[in-house]
Amino acid sequence: MKATTIAVLIALACGPTPALAQKYTGADGKLRVTLAKQPFSPTGTSKGPDTMASGGIQKLLADLGATVRIEQSALTPDEETEYGAWKKLGMALGHYADIVARSEKDGFFTVGLYATCPSMPGMVSGLQKTGPTREPIRIGMLWLDAHPDFNTPETTRSGSMGGMPVAIATGRALPVIRLDAKLDPPLSDRHVVMGGVRLTDPLEQRLLDDSQIEQLSVDDLRQITPAVWVQLDRLNRLTDKIYVHIDMDVLDPREVMAHGNKVPNGPSSEQLAALFEQIFARYPKASAIGFATIPPTDEGGLSIAALNRMIAGAVRGVKARK
Repeated sequence: MKATTIAVLIALACGPTPALAQKYTGADGKLRVTLAKQPFSPTGTSKGPDTMASGGIQKLLADLGATVRIEQSALTPDEETEYGAWKKLGMALGHYADIVARSEKDGFFTVGLYATCPSMPGMVSGLQKTGPTREPIRIGMLWLDAHPDFNTPETTRSGSMGGMPVAIATGRALPVIRLDAKLDPPLSDRHVVMGGVRLTDPLEQRLLDDSQIEQLSVDDLRQITPAVWVQLDRLNRLTDKIYVHIDMDVLDPREVMAHGNKVPNGPSSEQLAALFEQIFARYPKASAIGFATIPPTDEGGLSIAALNRMIAGAVRGVKARK
């Protein structure tokens, strides 16, 4: 057998599947968007996803010519009686994964609206199950957060699961929660790129240094440097679909003044909106975007405006696909 034939067979067997990319338009030519709310958190439920969904984004999407539907994860009556908030979160993420998978299979672009960052495994799990067979597909993730959220129960200073979702998703911590979220197998380190991280715990940094996760700086995000495209091109080669995650604390504190974990020297929402427009136009595999932790108070409406601006940037990118 010729070497070129062997290479083709290996690519077909092991490589990503370009045919999975979508334009997310209906028969009427209109873009279709799901606002997928996930209100469960490690400490209970949050009004944040409702705040995000009712803060003007529906009108903005309609003005962009999109058809919008709204979904929300929920527990069954039996699950409502189960254990504490961590267990309930895991079960809710399993239901959320089903919502995401259905949205993608129906040809809707999914915008995740989360209580907190630990919702992410449910989104990734849902996308993982949208391949042509029952086999999970490869998901790449661009993680934009002032923190890496890469702690484990052994390394955490605070004991908060809010600092663990990437460790959970990559199989380093709390496997029962990951499996409740139906994320199996875990994300590969090589399929994760972090951007804007600027506050890391010492033991967490050691875990990162030992991982294969790549990093983009705040300046890379602000200026959309070539390093951004090096990393996105790499994810595009290695994976079947790409997910973009945003913790609102990645932004400059002036736009998220009431955020409990804000960190100085972040990019602006205008800069990220421009980045998202380019990412979602350039990469048809970019299949979903998700936002976590809207501040509980929003003086002047700056945080909601920032959120809406970033969602609109991503949607304009999807609309621009050839």
